[in-house]
Amino acid sequence: MNAEPADQIRLLDVQALDVRLTQLAHRRKNLPEHAEIDRLNADLAQVRDLLVAAQTEESDTAREQTKAEQDVDQVRKRAARDQERLDSGAVSSPRDLENLQREIASLAKRQSDLEDIVLEVMERRESAQERAAELTRRVESVQAKVDDAVARRDAALAEIDAETASVTKERQVVAAAVPADLLKLYDKLRGQQGGVGAARLYQRRCEGCRLELNITELNEIRQAPADAVVRCENCRRILVRTPESGL
Repeated sequence: MNAEPADQIRLLDVQALDVRLTQLAHRRKNLPEHAEIDRLNADLAQVRDLLVAAQTEESDTAREQTKAEQDVDQVRKRAARDQERLDSGAVSSPRDLENLQREIASLAKRQSDLEDIVLEVMERRESAQERAAELTRRVESVQAKVDDAVARRDAALAEIDAETASVTKERQVVAAAVPADLLKLYDKLRGQQGGVGAARLYQRRCEGCRLELNITELNEIRQAPADAVVRCENCRRILVRTPESGL
């Protein structure tokens, strides 16, 4: 294959733009904000689960407290009715009076026990409320960090995408000036050689594989016409000759 030396050098410009596009794609994929957002979202999910558990406990203890208070109220009302009967003198039988007094005493003990239960439930509910309030603040704090990281990520992505669009347009313009057959070979080699299809011969060294050419290879390149498209014997990339090639 033959191509004007200027077209071959122009191929290096295409290669430089392709390298820049590869770098931008790598940077886009590996922004530190991606990992930061994943970590923060995992933390946020964990804290939210804890918050739901605390809210559920608070709700359960609220119902438990209501039930315990209703039990206390029922016992108190029954004791009040018994005391009213006792005070009214309506019960005259000694045995009935004894039973009534015993029941009043039993109800008083029952009421005291139930009130202790109410206090214990109230303490658990208050504790759950405090945990829920603390976890709510933690959710808000972590969410704020997520929002900040997302904003930074989006800004970085917008910057990368803008540069990618600019470099892509420039690449199209430069590539359009390269002969089609040379560009086709370059694109094929670039796909086979990790994104680098053309390399400069600099100081007798291929900048694609970083290996120095031996004397036989150098002599063959020296004897090749200026418009001949030569290839590196080591990596098979297109080898572009320049005044700095050391030939």
